[in-house]
Amino acid sequence: MKAIEVKVMDNDLEKAMRVLKKKIQNDGLFKRLKLKKSYEKPSEYRRRKQREALRRKRIAAAKAQR
Repeated sequence: MKAIEVKVMDNDLEKAMRVLKKKIQNDGLFKRLKLKKSYEKPSEYRRRKQREALRRKRIAAAKAQR
């Protein structure tokens, strides 16, 4: 795991919290925590992985068309 750091400048805690939340979202930590909260059946796991792969392919194809 990599460390996530946010520097607070001029006691602007609100901005630092927004930056931290964005970094955590981009890292995928929220998603991993949500998945680990409850048991996921193997069939659901495979289905989710297939959906994620399909989504990645669609995004790559859309980028390639530009």
